[in-house]
Amino acid sequence: MKLRYIFSLVALVTAILLLPSCKTPKLTQAREQMARGEFYDAAQTYRKVYNKLTKKEDRPLRGEVAYEMATCYRRMNMAERSAAAYQNAIRYEYPDSMAFYWLGRELQASGKYQQAIDAYTQYLMWKPSDGLAREGIRGCRQAMEVTDGRNTRYIVREAKLFNSRRADYAPMYLDKELTQIYFTSSNEKSTGTNKSPITGMKNGDVWFAKKNEKGEWERPEPVEGELNSDFDEGIVSFSPDGQTMYLTRARRDETAPTSVEIYTSQRSEATWSAPVKYEILNDTISAVGHPAVSPDGKYLYFTSDMPGGYGGKDIWRVNLLDKVGSLENLGPQINTSGDEMFPYSRADSLLYFASDGHPGFGGLDLFRARLDATGSRWSVENMGRPMNSQGDDFGITFGEGESGFFSSNRGDARGYDHIYSFQLPELNIGISGWVVDRDDEPVPGAVIRIVGDDGSNQKEVARDDGSFRFRLSRGVKYVMMAGAKGYLNVKQEFTSDSAEEDAEYEVDFVLSSISKPNVVENIFYDFDRATLRPESKQALDELAEMLRDNPNIVIEMSSHTDRWGTDAYNNDLSLRRAKSVVDYLVAAGIPKDRLHFEGYGKTRPKTVTKRVAREFPQFEEGTVLTPEFILTLSEEDQEAADQINRRTEFQVTAIDYDMY
Repeated sequence: MKLRYIFSLVALVTAILLLPSCKTPKLTQAREQMARGEFYDAAQTYRKVYNKLTKKEDRPLRGEVAYEMATCYRRMNMAERSAAAYQNAIRYEYPDSMAFYWLGRELQASGKYQQAIDAYTQYLMWKPSDGLAREGIRGCRQAMEVTDGRNTRYIVREAKLFNSRRADYAPMYLDKELTQIYFTSSNEKSTGTNKSPITGMKNGDVWFAKKNEKGEWERPEPVEGELNSDFDEGIVSFSPDGQTMYLTRARRDETAPTSVEIYTSQRSEATWSAPVKYEILNDTISAVGHPAVSPDGKYLYFTSDMPGGYGGKDIWRVNLLDKVGSLENLGPQINTSGDEMFPYSRADSLLYFASDGHPGFGGLDLFRARLDATGSRWSVENMGRPMNSQGDDFGITFGEGESGFFSSNRGDARGYDHIYSFQLPELNIGISGWVVDRDDEPVPGAVIRIVGDDGSNQKEVARDDGSFRFRLSRGVKYVMMAGAKGYLNVKQEFTSDSAEEDAEYEVDFVLSSISKPNVVENIFYDFDRATLRPESKQALDELAEMLRDNPNIVIEMSSHTDRWGTDAYNNDLSLRRAKSVVDYLVAAGIPKDRLHFEGYGKTRPKTVTKRVAREFPQFEEGTVLTPEFILTLSEEDQEAADQINRRTEFQVTAIDYDMY
């Protein structure tokens, strides 16, 4: 846990030196401990001083001590204790408005969002332009909107096998095999015997766990070799081949603030060599830690408080292959005036990190950053709950797909970090349907293709019953095409919903035969006229689209009437109706020489198909609805037969049309 927060304490030392002169040796000792970053020891000493300041005239000093004690608890992630101490500092009229800001931060980290908003609001009365306080309020309000503790589909569980009674954090897979995982631990079996004056725990060591032949994780153990020492080691990353470890190591000097640096260690079979410092900066003041190697091994991302950043700790990177002059801050979309830490590079354009400067749920939150196609702008999003909590959430690593491990001190009053697993269940999004002909019969051997604007391309042959199904992704625009030998192609387009939830879409393809007439349903005319009615538009537009999807065919449009009226009248009416359809298609952009029209009046009565027989079970399949047959029916069935005979059809007459 110590390596998480040991960065340059120069500003803290300066602030302490400017405090009023100490009135007791114990207070002098506490401030010296705090200046060295020994927060655990300093908090204990401050507590003793605070408890002895009982007189009325001690109230101003009691406020100072409470504020400094709160700072120690804050640096150790003890949010509840820190908030209580800041409240005492305010109660004793500590004269710095920052007490309200830090109180807001610690209340937010305790999940007391409304109280945190009140504290931030009070602080903004003195510093109305403070961006961090405003982002804090925004984060609190977002957290309050998540009433059930979850706003994403992630499943998070404590990885109990990896966790001890102390702090365990910053997991990282060794390589692409995903059979070994390394992490930092300050458990009682770590190297050395002394407790850290910074955390009250033993210094951190690097531990690892591996999978057995059954694919199950075995109990963790410290890495072998010369890597671990009495110093603080941890927060590791690896070269793509798993042979070089980059790690954070604490720099301890009794006469100077504790800080951290990046080291490397080499792997030889199952052991690791003694760490060697990796030089990034020339100065010895700035802290450099939290290394993360890019998947291609080109860049080393890291955290530093060096000059030239945006405030607090920033994420930087350096080119491992050509280091000279390559030092680069990731810029203001990633970095804020708060702290950005624990980078994890998953791809050139995909970065994960922890931050308390972007709006979050409290403490450090995990964020995902994507680089746009121009390579010039990052878009940053909070990973939401349950990945994030009111505590610190950080140090993520990915295994297969959207699964892996990360660290959090959620629910631990001592502020100890623990390792958690996470998994984003795969969304079950699909589209299914049937491919049938215009008689509702399955089309044997129909081929369906689906292409998405995400680059996906799938193909499937319909089952014997004409059914098919494809898996989809959310928020993707798809184009589907179905076709079969002896039939015309049909195309459909749709866009899957972007919501993070399972979804099942349905789409059917009705294929038109090349060898026989195809009835076009839902074409309507005014009574005794050839004028198309408005409700015919959808069917006609679909027919035009089908002709565009099959640019090499020529068709004959035909219209048919019932048995009433003279032959001459019916032939003329049906001819004019067929021409109305062709005129519509020409106006829709279909070349005129691909379209012919004919009116057959009542000369071609309909033969009952399987589909017609299902819709009108009183008629047997294969029956020809001649005037003579219709006269044998009841009055009601006669009307049904006349309705069936009144139809508009098209017949493919050529399949080799060439517009050029």
